[in-house]
Parts: sequence; structure tokens; C-alpha cells
Amino acid sequence: METKVIGLASDHAGFQTKEFIIEQLKAKGIPYKDFGCYSDVACDYADPAHELGYAVENGEVYPGIAVCGSGNGINMTLNKHQGVRSALSWTEEIARLARQHNDANVLVMPGRFITNEEAGKIVDIFLSTDFEGGRHQRRIDKIPLKK
Repeated sequence: METKVIGLASDHAGFQTKEFIIEQLKAKGIPYKDFGCYSDVACDYADPAHELGYAVENGEVYPGIAVCGSGNGINMTLNKHQGVRSALSWTEEIARLARQHNDANVLVMPGRFITNEEAGKIVDIFLSTDFEGGRHQRRIDKIPLKK
């Protein structure tokens, strides 16, 4: 997967996991942009999710990584953006398949249900797996709403 600047977003429940991911990216020299939140004080997941979603859509960042408590809320919000294919992944295999078969451009993880070690492995798989294309491309082409 071609990596530009990785976009990051979380709510308060995903903040610690996001901070762990930031440290991993720094250690590997991978550039990132953090769209918040910036502490573990309660916040609404939709606010940083929309910021990340817009940035993915306009090509400012690629790919994105987002974390909230269950992963569901931030994932639902991100997938409202027509240019986003956000995949909730809690195992390495799900993250790999999200890239290979679904060309996911945002990885979402459930911060309250995985360890930092698991999150790190999931991120590594997501960033190192390419989209297979082929028969999967026609399915991807059917995802956006047509007016």
C-alpha cells in the first residue's frame, strides 16, 4: 500500500491506543497527522472522524487509522464519506482481508477490546497489505451511492 501521511483520529476511549500507534509511527519514521482527540477527556467520536474522513477524501492523508471504544461509532461516521472505505478490524486477518478484498483506506480498531500489542500488529498488517484488485474491483466500484 502506498503510504503518504497517515491520518489518525480517536475519541477519548481510543486515545491511549492512538497515542501508542503514534509512538510506533514515529519509531518507524512514518509521517502522520493527528485529527484528535488530544486527551482522554470525554468527546464525541464524530468530530475527529469527520475531520479524518474529509482528509482521506481530498487526498491530504492516506491511509487513515481511527480508534474508539468499540470501533463502531467512529467506523459508522467515517463510512458516511463517499470516498472512505473504513474497516473495523480487531484481528490481523480481518485487517489483511479489508485491504486485500475491500481496498479499505481507513483502519478502525476497538480500543477497549484489543491490547496495544494487538493494535500494533493490526496496523502493521494493514499498512503492508496491498489491494488484490481483479474480481474485487467490480465490487468496490458498486459501493459509492450513485445519484
